[in-house]
Amino acid sequence: MEKQFKKISVIGLGYIGLPTAAMFASRKIEVVGVDVNEAAVDTINRGEIHIVEPDLDMVVHAAVHEGYLRATTTPEPAEAFLIAVPTPFKGEGHEPDLSYIEAASLAIAPALEKGNLVILESTSPVGTTEIMANWLAVARPDLSFPQHAGDESDIRIAHCPERVLPGRVMQELITNDRVIGGMTARCSQAAASLYKAFVAGECVVASGPRVAEMAKLTENSFRDVNIAFANELSLICDQLSINVWEMISLANRHPRVNILQPGPGVGGHCIAVDPWFIVSSSRENARLIRTAREVNDAKPNWVIGQIEKAAEALRGKKCDRPVVACFGLAFKPDIDDLRGSPALEICRNLASSGRFEVLAVEPHISKLPDAISDNLRLLSAEEAINKADVVALLVDHCAFHDIPSSLLDGKAVVDTRGFWRS
Repeated sequence: MEKQFKKISVIGLGYIGLPTAAMFASRKIEVVGVDVNEAAVDTINRGEIHIVEPDLDMVVHAAVHEGYLRATTTPEPAEAFLIAVPTPFKGEGHEPDLSYIEAASLAIAPALEKGNLVILESTSPVGTTEIMANWLAVARPDLSFPQHAGDESDIRIAHCPERVLPGRVMQELITNDRVIGGMTARCSQAAASLYKAFVAGECVVASGPRVAEMAKLTENSFRDVNIAFANELSLICDQLSINVWEMISLANRHPRVNILQPGPGVGGHCIAVDPWFIVSSSRENARLIRTAREVNDAKPNWVIGQIEKAAEALRGKKCDRPVVACFGLAFKPDIDDLRGSPALEICRNLASSGRFEVLAVEPHISKLPDAISDNLRLLSAEEAINKADVVALLVDHCAFHDIPSSLLDGKAVVDTRGFWRS
């Protein structure tokens, strides 16, 4: 018989945690969201949201006002705890940083009770779920855990990585299959019962947390390798004076070829990070995965060179200090998430050089982050085009699609997405 959960807690109320919390709450389950960001907590408790995600605002507003969702900075007892905190890497060595998961684990440890379920949703290096279980066991020696007591443990532990696309999170949380990697069969069964509260897709049980962890890393590494292929083609085609987008569209007419589109690099908190977790686990074997990361990480510098070349060609002819307008700062289209964005890196680099006046156009934010506000102005698309000598399309937001091509006449255009090509 499947367990019916009445109260759960979601640790981390960001781009994954808050939609997940809202989804459970929409099913009339009491949800306590926990976050260290007091401003985010206050915003949620007003029935509002601090991130941009279609349809999330309505679900959160309803859940809060109906009493099924509330936020706090301190964990409290619940039947299940879902950890959805960041898993970045450390510095240039790309070593996994598990400090957020450790902090979340130690924060919930005092609230654990016999029969509780703990799920790690954060995308993690292989073995992290077992590490988390050991942290919890040390913090709560009065309880038994699956690594020692197996199916008879007091606490159930599983890994269930998120597998959603920003901009479609609310739909994909429901429709996508979930991979469940419990430390024992009973752990997997408990986790599957929890997610079936709202998941219409299949809850697929893996043989353990390690294969579930690796499956998520593999999904994102697959995307990264394919994007790297497209980005490498864009460099080659530029050198050979070939339109890469035309070439790819022709190659894709082959029934067994589906090349992705090149861009200014790869950003975000998943595709640009997760492959390094595989590399860190098996450096001698992850040669293709590592090379793909290096190709994609190098692409922003190539784009900067293209913009600088276009700007320098105008210096002294039309102007002494060219004005460069960078269109898009987010890491992908139609969201406000700037984390790990190659567009942001390009814009920051151009602005810090001091050789150009740099304007930013990002319709999904109202102000620039403090860290990049120097030497940079946020303007509307029309204002930026009017002032610009060089227009660089870095993110293909839908809002840019309606810009008349006539406004770009006389401007040097660097289009990294093939968005404005005829």
